[in-house]
Amino acid sequence: MENKQVTLSIILVVILGCIIMALVEILIVPNYFTKSLIKICIFLLLPLIVCIKQRAISFKALFKGSKKSIFFALIFGIVVYGFILGAYFILGPFFDFSMVTTNLENNLGVTKENFLFVALYITSVNSLLEEFFFRGFSFLSLKQVSSRKAAYIFSALAFAIYHVAIMNNWFTPPLFILLIVSLFIAGLLFNYLNERFNNIYVSWIVHMSANLAINTVGFILFGIIKIS
Repeated sequence: MENKQVTLSIILVVILGCIIMALVEILIVPNYFTKSLIKICIFLLLPLIVCIKQRAISFKALFKGSKKSIFFALIFGIVVYGFILGAYFILGPFFDFSMVTTNLENNLGVTKENFLFVALYITSVNSLLEEFFFRGFSFLSLKQVSSRKAAYIFSALAFAIYHVAIMNNWFTPPLFILLIVSLFIAGLLFNYLNERFNNIYVSWIVHMSANLAINTVGFILFGIIKIS
């Protein structure tokens, strides 16, 4: 009975967090700094409230890593960085990325001048925040009180759907669908890394590498890095 209550609490909190952030993205449309502050509050406070009320949940184990796991994450992260950047150079000519910088500038106030600071935040802080919420809380914690399969699917699906509101109108429909499917697969991969090493450090480092690759593409799109 207790496990069912904890399971329901985790699922409802994750759904609530995603809905709140979607409403922020669609209705409030704040600048990136304000949105980041709201996200930090939602993605940290909601899980902590559940942790306080439900004794079955503890976040201490999420931050216990080893040198071996960190080394693996660094190597895997380099591979992921190369894969994403390679995919952009190979597939980029077939898709239209012109709406990306326009939406960033018009909706979030992200410009060529401040993109470096935004990229640093996305790569480090934002990736850790998402790993804590989507993997530490909605996967590892959920897996302890529910089925492994349900935790895998729910966490990855929530991670992908969460990004729908963020990237709405950024890309053409085919590219948008491809990215959402890729995010779901990435969520499953991050879950596997968490399960294998029983912490969020490995998936965080890999997530940072993926974000670094995406931000590198952003530097190219903004013309900060010029490719002849």
